[in-house]
Amino acid sequence: MRTIRHRAAAVAASALVAGLALTACGTGESSAGKDFGAAGASVSTPPPAEQQTQGDEKQQTPADQISSDANAAPKTNPGAHSGTNSGTGTSTKSGTGTTTGNSKSGTTKYTACTGDNTKVKISKVSRPINHLLLTVTNTGNKNCDAYYAPALRFDDAQAPTQVIEDSKPQAVVTLAPGESAYASIPLGGDGAPDIPVSELTVYFTGRANQGSVGSPSAPLTLPAGTQISDSTSVTYWQREMADALTW
Repeated sequence: MRTIRHRAAAVAASALVAGLALTACGTGESSAGKDFGAAGASVSTPPPAEQQTQGDEKQQTPADQISSDANAAPKTNPGAHSGTNSGTGTSTKSGTGTTTGNSKSGTTKYTACTGDNTKVKISKVSRPINHLLLTVTNTGNKNCDAYYAPALRFDDAQAPTQVIEDSKPQAVVTLAPGESAYASIPLGGDGAPDIPVSELTVYFTGRANQGSVGSPSAPLTLPAGTQISDSTSVTYWQREMADALTW
């Protein structure tokens, strides 16, 4: 009886060991399968290098294209207008006292009165006292302008005769052929005339007022007994004789 019990116990023990071995083996295969399946689900096979490169090129803009777009010239409006403005103007001066300038209405010529196109006369007046009167007459066939004041030279005097600036008219005196302009010469000025003179030469000023232009007048013989002083002066050319003798 004891022998049978021992064998039964041994058989039962063997069966238990075999069952445990089978159980352990089955559990290992299932775990490996589950682990592999999980790994297979989470890890994907990367696409070939060529296919990956082509996909990237389709999604990204090339750097050189970006640079080209950034530096491209801005588009122009085909309806925009453009234009340029230009203008010319010329001015020439000649020694004859003629100035030419372009204007919208055409060409305007300025001809200075000189000894070439005028005749000058000198005379003594009773009022005001110690005054001489210059008269310049246009002897040409077109207008001339009597600019500023006449430049006077008594005999061989070197010093210029001073000009009365307050006598400046509002506009240049323009003489048509045959017309005259006037200038007075206060002989005493601020002092008594005491320098005997016998001859006077008249020079003409140009439009630019930079020295004389053209020819001077022929030497004029002064009235007998004419005397000047260091302060003798002359007015600007005036259109009216009375205006010249005001000074």
